[in-house]
Amino acid sequence: MSSSVFASTPYLNEVRFSPPFTDQKPGTSGLRKSSRQFEQPHYLESFIEAILRTLPGVKGGIVVLGGDGRYGNRRAIDVILRMAAAHGVRKVITTVDGILSTPAASHIVRQHKAIGAIILSASHNSGGPEGDFGVKVNAANGGPAPESLTNAIYSCTKGLEEYLIVENFSVPLDLPGQHKVGEMIIEIVDGLEDYVDLMQKIFDFDRISSYISSDFRIAFDALNAVTGPYARRILEDILGAPKGTVRNGIPLEDFGGCHPDPNLTYAKDLADLLLNGHDYSFGAACDGDGDRNMVLGRGCFVNPSDSLAVLAANATCVPAYRDGLAGVARSMPTSSAVDVVAKDLDVAVFETPTGWKFFGNLLDAGQITLCGEESFGTGSCHVREKDGLWAVLFWLQILAEKKSSVANLMAEHWSRYGRHYYSRHDYESVSSDIAHNLYSGLESRLPSLVGRSFAGRSVILTDDFSYTDQVDGSVTSNQGLRILLDDQSRVVLRLSGTGTKGATLRVYLESYVPSSGQLFQDPQEVLKPLISSIDSLAEITHRTGMSSPSVIT
Repeated sequence: MSSSVFASTPYLNEVRFSPPFTDQKPGTSGLRKSSRQFEQPHYLESFIEAILRTLPGVKGGIVVLGGDGRYGNRRAIDVILRMAAAHGVRKVITTVDGILSTPAASHIVRQHKAIGAIILSASHNSGGPEGDFGVKVNAANGGPAPESLTNAIYSCTKGLEEYLIVENFSVPLDLPGQHKVGEMIIEIVDGLEDYVDLMQKIFDFDRISSYISSDFRIAFDALNAVTGPYARRILEDILGAPKGTVRNGIPLEDFGGCHPDPNLTYAKDLADLLLNGHDYSFGAACDGDGDRNMVLGRGCFVNPSDSLAVLAANATCVPAYRDGLAGVARSMPTSSAVDVVAKDLDVAVFETPTGWKFFGNLLDAGQITLCGEESFGTGSCHVREKDGLWAVLFWLQILAEKKSSVANLMAEHWSRYGRHYYSRHDYESVSSDIAHNLYSGLESRLPSLVGRSFAGRSVILTDDFSYTDQVDGSVTSNQGLRILLDDQSRVVLRLSGTGTKGATLRVYLESYVPSSGQLFQDPQEVLKPLISSIDSLAEITHRTGMSSPSVIT
């Protein structure tokens, strides 16, 4: 335990710069730019100043601060601490070495009744000096800031020409303890134990431990990102998995050259272990900041849409959800597999835009218990973020209760509910002009498609998805182009807001086969007519020059 007082009356600087930055508009998960952009003089400070001027309750409030350990994390923490002191923040809670997963940050916000969190991460984007950096703001409920707040932050940045910061100091983050700068307390906490305690309240660790101590061997890939310490503490130290179960478990500034995105492309080594080998029964990976997850069984990949449906169907296996679900929610591009489960359970299901903040209102209102997105994110009412390690433990709990393999569990699920063959095709780093012209060109043709043939089916509805919030009545429009077909199949196109180079075009493909149909086909083969038809209609290959997607999940 360490403590210090850096200055009883710190010297306050007002730093001026010009012109204002005009490119600091947050996306669905905060502001993400290249590391080099964030290293520009005053760039980070401008965005932090806008946050501290805009976030309600800053003066005299508690702020949670941490990140995924990527390049720039430590420098940013120093800057933010000095700026927080300048703005009259009463306390900043950060963690040893500044390492804090996004779901753990959400928990700390809620536990300490903080006004919000500043999370330093670009999530699944690559790190290092030539990689990406990001700053995300979470609100007082522990979830991502609502659009009204991020719009206000952006508006503030466009007129900023000065920021407040106190004299230079650097707080040691190597040990838990308290430090004081003027009137502001800096509390450094362990960062792991609060989250571990929460997981122990949700799951039956003894039951899981007993199951994985037999011949059920597991592998977890932290991708040299933030979940390494959390996974080692839980999986190896507490649940008793063998040392080495957690691979790439030390957070590195450049993620060891890994792209910290848990999918079949970027977590290929793990995928090969499970899909091509016989030594492991269960595999999982999490992303840069710990909110995404990928689940694999021996010879079996679980797509994220199916994962959400399986968790909902088997929720009562988990002690925290034994009384059942209030409801479930999914993002619009996520397959409707969970809808079928919700109907069977007689609970409400909500379809929201992409972005975890849309689940927050439903969770706060008690209308849902579980929620998820096709982009490898699942979560529940325990925090207000998606939570990768929680999802892994959920899967292990179900398998332990049912004494099942992943493949058998999926087969049983499809035999009851049918199978939603599903895939997402990402075309990354497309020229922004080309991507937007492609998108607007398809949008203009949508109305003429209704009633026409598409991939051997009939088009029954086309639209640009719009959502009316069930709690506050707010309307969110322009969330993705949809082509709905008469056999419950569909195609969705979106432009992603999480990349930093050009644009990412995402194409979502879904084809439903009832339980009486063929349930064990290759998804890409089943979806081939949809793939070919949307490529022709939207001229994807022709316009982008890409003969295949960058990533297929």
